[in-house]
Amino acid sequence: MRNQSLSSRLILAEGLVLALFFILVALLLEQGFRDSAEKALQERLQIQIYSLLSAAEMDESGDLTMPPTLPEERFEIPGSGLYGFIHQGHKKLIWRSPSAIGLDADVPKAIKPGDFIFNFSKQSRYSLHYDIVWQNLKGVERDYVITVEEDTRFVSEQVEQLQKTLRLGLVIITIILILIQVTVLRWGLSPLRRIAKDLEAVEQGHKTHLDGQYPPELQGLVGNLNVFINMERAHLERYRNNLADLAHSLKTPLAILRGCIESFNPNTVQEQIARMDEIVEYQLHRAAAKGEQKGIKTVDLVETVNKIAATLNKVYVEKNIVFQLQLPDTCLLYCEQGDLYEIVGNLMDNACKWCQHNVKVTVSLKPRKARRDFTALLEIEDDGPGIPVGKFNDILKRGVRADENIHGHGIGVTVVFELINLLGGKLEGGKSQSLGGMRWSIYFP
Repeated sequence: MRNQSLSSRLILAEGLVLALFFILVALLLEQGFRDSAEKALQERLQIQIYSLLSAAEMDESGDLTMPPTLPEERFEIPGSGLYGFIHQGHKKLIWRSPSAIGLDADVPKAIKPGDFIFNFSKQSRYSLHYDIVWQNLKGVERDYVITVEEDTRFVSEQVEQLQKTLRLGLVIITIILILIQVTVLRWGLSPLRRIAKDLEAVEQGHKTHLDGQYPPELQGLVGNLNVFINMERAHLERYRNNLADLAHSLKTPLAILRGCIESFNPNTVQEQIARMDEIVEYQLHRAAAKGEQKGIKTVDLVETVNKIAATLNKVYVEKNIVFQLQLPDTCLLYCEQGDLYEIVGNLMDNACKWCQHNVKVTVSLKPRKARRDFTALLEIEDDGPGIPVGKFNDILKRGVRADENIHGHGIGVTVVFELINLLGGKLEGGKSQSLGGMRWSIYFP
């Protein structure tokens, strides 16, 4: 069972359920047919009793006589399977049909005049007993019990024929239903097989994410898998970039230190050591943003914006910045908290650095861009000078800043751009129509 596929297990389970169901149906149908056959036999035996009554005659002394020839030929043939008996009272056998030579019948003690009793006798025959009080013309009364018996062949042959037909029919129906179920299961599970095949393609590097056509019921699963794939790719890419940034940032201080070894300038050495310590601490802090990944969780974008705005209000208290926050009650994203803080924090911090007095943050739910649906749109605007013409594409490159006089490593917006791309989102920049400065638009998947 451990190595069986899901479809095989479902087919096996459904086959067992169908087998049990049809066995139960067969038993119920056989029992119902047997009851019906026995009821029909009882009616036939009752007709035979009436035929014997019509043929019998009572003489003046009260004795019952039967004609030598009976209406039913089977009563005349020994071993025919149809037997007739007449008892006077409940014990004395006064007549048996020629077919019942050597046989006897048990009369029920509880039978009363006018009653019919149908039972299965000790001799494995079906018996119908009828008690009648007969009075002749002289007023002589006698109590007779007329019994007609039939061998079980009448019922058993019909039941056996039904069993053959029923079992053959149920086997054919079961096979047809199993084939239909196999077809339906293969068709129903085909989207899961497509997902598995696409995941294998992602693993082998032929695809970057799950991009097939899947049913609506699996869209949530596919979305979560894509988020997980993008976050893992972002995690690995960020470590590579951080190590590259660290190595690149340390080149200049190391070159200066080599020169200081010959001239031995203590102040310069101390300055470069401090610079290297800042670089290492900064890059390690960035690399640790995704250090402990315990699974994909939802993060509230609105809560994150409010916290960052409160923090930046204290950091830039001397600028007396007015934050215009146009936010919904909540906006849950599939993203790690550290990544979201870095994305939102970098852009809002840049807006605070460049603004005069106003920063506007807007969150819109379920926007559509380039024929694609996104979860949320975050817009960050300021009333600063904006980015000079021709500089926008440059600042997305590592180590390039819009203004070389502003302190920083020149990789803040680049990190945001890389994170957004790796998460499957979209980053756009332009001029703010309402404030006149810079406007950043981040589309979250």
